[in-house]
Amino acid sequence: MSNEDITLTAGDAEVTVQPGNGGRVGGLRVGGLELLRQGERFGCFPMVPWCGRIRGGRFGDGATVHQMPLNSPPHAIHGTARDGVWRTVRSAPDEVVITYDLADPWPYRGMVTQAVALTEDSLTLTMSVETHDSSFPAQIGWHPWFNRNLGGAGAQDVRLDFSPAWQEERGDDHLPTGHRVDPRPGPWDDCFGMPGGVDVTLTWPGQLELKVTSREEWVVVYDEQRAAVCVEPQTGPPNGLNTHPHLVTLLEPLEATTTWSWRRL
Repeated sequence: MSNEDITLTAGDAEVTVQPGNGGRVGGLRVGGLELLRQGERFGCFPMVPWCGRIRGGRFGDGATVHQMPLNSPPHAIHGTARDGVWRTVRSAPDEVVITYDLADPWPYRGMVTQAVALTEDSLTLTMSVETHDSSFPAQIGWHPWFNRNLGGAGAQDVRLDFSPAWQEERGDDHLPTGHRVDPRPGPWDDCFGMPGGVDVTLTWPGQLELKVTSREEWVVVYDEQRAAVCVEPQTGPPNGLNTHPHLVTLLEPLEATTTWSWRRL
């Protein structure tokens, strides 16, 4: 099937999925309100086969050290799939399944599958990574850019509410030092631990409340830009290919899910 944009609808919710632009969700509109920052590099993109930064772009797999391109010098960031073209393998009015074949510069062969499912009051994203032969370390995550302000007369900026168990101490290189600290006030470009599962509420006062949830226990929150705030559920912390590797094998793919649910205020 093609890699053209796909529109899903359910009630007054509408989602645009862009297989040809890195498998990202290009837009999420609820009652005419666009929740995601617009633009070729924004929306919500998949972070796979790793999340956030890899220190120096290098990660080990046994005795082998692999070098990824430094697309955020001095680090490699956010995986390779967001720069690739995905294929649509199944599509319905409210759900689509797309796939991406892992390729250079990633050194292992495998496939990523992402399902996007819309209801009247929720969006669920499910992603899996499977190998075609050799086992390899991998991560899964999502990087949504939520509009800080939804516009309209008297519209107020979004408020974030979450209760993490800890914050990964961030070093001068923007990567976790390995120490866990008590959560600190923002602004953030930081990773937090939520052992009971990711649970973050975004509230646009008088307009909409949206909850980002996931069974995963890691979330990066980034709110250092004026236009948008990012709430990124992921299967491990930044640099996790080195510090918290999850091995994808022929018998055990890696899978993760996040659900965004909303209600009008």
